[in-house]
Amino acid sequence: MLGLADIGLEWDTAACRTAHAAGHATIQTDVAAYPTGPFIDRVTGLIASPPCQAWSRAGKRGGLADQALVHQAVHDLAHGRDSRAELLAQCKDARSLLAAEPMRWLHGLRPEWVCLEEVPDVLPLWKQYALCLQQWGYSTWCGVLNAADFGVPQTRKRAILIASRMRPVTAPAPTHAKDPARDLFGDCLQPWVSMADALGWGATDRVAPTVTAGGGKTGGAEPFPSQARQALLDAQGRGAWVLHTNRNQQPDGSRQTTDPHGAPAPAFTAKAGGQWVLKRPATTVCATGRIAPPGHRNRETGGESQFASPDTVRITVAEAAVLQSFRPDYPFHGTKTKQFEQIGNAVPPLLAAHIVSVPTGIPVRPALRTAA
Repeated sequence: MLGLADIGLEWDTAACRTAHAAGHATIQTDVAAYPTGPFIDRVTGLIASPPCQAWSRAGKRGGLADQALVHQAVHDLAHGRDSRAELLAQCKDARSLLAAEPMRWLHGLRPEWVCLEEVPDVLPLWKQYALCLQQWGYSTWCGVLNAADFGVPQTRKRAILIASRMRPVTAPAPTHAKDPARDLFGDCLQPWVSMADALGWGATDRVAPTVTAGGGKTGGAEPFPSQARQALLDAQGRGAWVLHTNRNQQPDGSRQTTDPHGAPAPAFTAKAGGQWVLKRPATTVCATGRIAPPGHRNRETGGESQFASPDTVRITVAEAAVLQSFRPDYPFHGTKTKQFEQIGNAVPPLLAAHIVSVPTGIPVRPALRTAA
């Protein structure tokens, strides 16, 4: 999207096949075992997005339990000491230490610019990275960004670190807002892109609930249960379908309890004279073919989860791709489950373009600012 040449390191076979089909040079390997030597003086930037499963609120969150060990690994690697084997033996989740892996590459390569991404709970670790990079002469910014603020039809929040040795960096300027307001000069951010608009479902008004990965053994192809998609389309002209925000919704559309997130759960019900309530972005596209109610709490961990509710909405691979701001015909390879995993694990390309634009100075083309 920005015209940059790239080479990736990835160990999943299906993901490598997808990358190759999309025109990305990719080495199938374990990033923690691959030497940095072949890349010295041959790359200008480093993009790293460690696995989020150990840190995600939808999982067991072993990464948080291992947080001190990961911080120690980052410190050691920044000073040229490789203590990964010793620290890995103490980790509750073997994937936790991969969040320290970018520091090995940064220490070895010292690229001109850096972009790192993870779930919000990793922000303290990114701040540690930022302090190290500042000592090496980098300008840094780190914080949490919402993908919906950059035209992605999904309220996916992620911790981001941006750094550059060549230019000052700041947070990328948002192009969209939940409730845009005109400034004194008449300029205005665009409204969030709704799930319905992105998928061509017509006039709706809410951001989509959480999109996850792998609804069942086959991944699930039916976007809504019980032919609800066709009923939704049939009702479009008369506004007869409304999306529940909880199971206590009354026949008149009122609710017995208030949804603190103000976002609907994916269960449709007929209601004469009703209104469309899909005019928001999705919450988070994860690794299954389902969308869970926003704010739904995981029964075991207390974190948001797409798995704990029966009121989930199935979507297709192409629809999940669009909600991540991929084009619908992106060449995902592997089984349907593998394809959903790749989509859910990805940084939304449109968000990534705005992030990488900051340290590289390459502007995001206007056409991409409204693409979903």
